[in-house]
Formats: sequence, structure tokens, C-alpha cells
Amino acid sequence: MKNKNLQLLIPADIGEKLGLKGEDKAILSVCNNKLIVQFQDNQAYPTKNSFIWPITVALITSIGFYIYCLMQKIRSINLVGNSSLATAIITLGAIVGTLLFTFFFIIDRKNPHNEFARNVYWRNFPVIVLSFALILALCLVSAMWLLGVLFKGAMFDNFTASIILFVFCTITNLFMIHFALIIDGNVLSTVLTLVIISGVVISMAVNNRRYWWQHNLSFLGTNQASSGWQFNATLILSALLMLALIDYLFVSLHNTYAHTWKLWLLRILLTMVAINLALVGVFPNDTSFHTLHDHVAFFLIYFVLILIIGIRWLLPDITKEFIFLSYAVGISLIVSELLFSVVGYFSLTAFEIISFMLSFGWLLLVFNYIEGLIDNDTQSYIHLG
Repeated sequence: MKNKNLQLLIPADIGEKLGLKGEDKAILSVCNNKLIVQFQDNQAYPTKNSFIWPITVALITSIGFYIYCLMQKIRSINLVGNSSLATAIITLGAIVGTLLFTFFFIIDRKNPHNEFARNVYWRNFPVIVLSFALILALCLVSAMWLLGVLFKGAMFDNFTASIILFVFCTITNLFMIHFALIIDGNVLSTVLTLVIISGVVISMAVNNRRYWWQHNLSFLGTNQASSGWQFNATLILSALLMLALIDYLFVSLHNTYAHTWKLWLLRILLTMVAINLALVGVFPNDTSFHTLHDHVAFFLIYFVLILIIGIRWLLPDITKEFIFLSYAVGISLIVSELLFSVVGYFSLTAFEIISFMLSFGWLLLVFNYIEGLIDNDTQSYIHLG
């Protein structure tokens, strides 16, 4: 059989939507028996396939660190400790990585094919940057802790330490630039999950010796807990990140669906959930805020239950499977409440953890469902011939 060159015809409306021109180049690739068409922009964005920025910035950072060591007459430096290589990697890596993430995210807003960046308002931008900075800092702290355990008592001369710093900065810069270019609703949902889970888990670990589980989950945010501010800050940051995600999802959703009162009500209810989550962190379960904390926490549960009951009418194109899943979560929340307040089977800690996991998991499913509605705004064509 002789090889034939086949021509691929792009419909005119698709070409207009993507802003294609006659001289644009297309790359065809086959992955899992699927044909993938990618178009190269004639305009050379600095965000496309460039390794110069992360390497150059990492090199400048390591050189600056080496010069600082020479000026301070530091000939050797410990791997871990207060004034150590780990401290330099965490501090410089987090600062430089966050600056690069910010720069490339702003630059990529000019990319006509970046739907996410163009649908994110500037009021949500600081929250997104802060969230990625927090995750980067946590990753660096964890990595340095692991290296400190593996190489206990390690010490390096200033030149070797600068090289190690260069390697870590290059890796963190590459990752931060990568996420700045691929960030979308799904990535933002993942970041929200990582922020709230990591913050809560770290607070649990820090207060393990104080037997926080004998009190309740809210104990982690009180003034009796170690680093209670960390738990409260996690709730506030998660709430702000949730508001940014809600803002983006509904801006994108309104491009496909009309501005109906149902969508507005759904957005208001989700926003109230985020606001009450933030207020739980603002008003910890201390003596002075105990009553207010309980009211805010109950309102948080009420809004989630209202969402679960009304989701079949508020969310467009909802499936029966999602409705049944939502009602199953709602029934589980009610059953756990009865087992706690009436039967007395659940402790307050168990009730709070179960309710939190059910509610937060269901909210993530709602966000993913809305993201799916946005992604399903595709056009299909059948080519005959």
C-alpha cells in the first residue's frame, strides 16, 4: 500500500476562535490512538519552552550566595540548622520561585489561548500567588528535613554549598514556571486541597503531645494549641482560594450558560460557604469567641446542606448519579449528627472530622463538575470523504 499524504481541514469558525492565520504552523502527534493537533504561535512568547530564565535566575542567586559567604568570611556551612544551607535554600528558593511564578503568570495573560489567566480577576491574583508560595515553602521545608535526617551532621564549603543551592533553585524555578503556564481550574482545586490538608495535618502533628483529639478539631486553632495561628491561617487562606476558584469557575461558566437566577444563587451559596470557612479561622474556639465560633460553624454546615438539597435545581446539566451522590453525602451528614448529639456514639472530634471530610470532599466534586461543564464546551465535526 502506497503512503498517502492526507490533508486536515480546519473549519472557519474554529480558525476564528483560535485566531489562526494562514502562515501558522501545526504539529500533529498521535497519543493512545488519538490525533492531537497543536498550533504554534507566530508571536514568540517568553513563556514557551524556555529554560533560560530558571537557569539564569538560579545562577545569579547562587553567585550572590557565594559572594555573601565570601564577604561574611564563611568558609564552611552546615546542611541544617538556624544559619545553614537549608535555611538559604528554603528562603531564597521560596522567594525566587514565587517571583518567577508571578512574572510568568502575568506575562502569559497575553497568550490568547490561555483561557484561565484571562478569566482570573486581579483581586484573586494575590491569593493564587500566596497559595503556590506556601506549597513551595512546605515542599522545600520537607525536602530539607529529609536531607537533614539522611545526612546528619553534613557540612560543605561555600563553593559546594553554592552549587547545591543552584541545583535546588533551578528545580524549583522550573516547577514554578511550569505551574504558572499550566494552571487552570483543576490545578487550582488541587492547590486548594493541598493547602487545607497540609495545614490541618501539620497542626495535628505539632499538637500531638497536647492530645488535641481529646478536645475537638477546633482546639487546633485555640490559644492553648501550639501554633494555633497556623491552623486558623490555613482556614482563611483556603477560604480565599475557594473564593478565587468560585470567581473563575462562574466567570467561565457564564460564557456558556445564561446568567440565570439559579446560577447566581448557586454562586452566592458557595461564596457563603467560603466566607463562613474563613470566619471559623478568624474567630477561633477560645473563651472570648466560643459562641461566635459555634454559630459560624453551624452556618457553614447549614449552607452545605442547603447546597446538597438544592443542587439538582441549581447546577445545570446535572446527572442522576451526581444527585444520588449528593443526597448520600447529605444523609451521611445527618446520620453523623444524630450519632453525635442524640445517640452519643461519636465524640465531638470524630463528628467534626467526619463532617469536614464529607463536606469538603463534596464541595471539591461540585467544583470539578462545574469545571467539566466548562471543558465540555467543545465543537465536534465529522469529516466525510
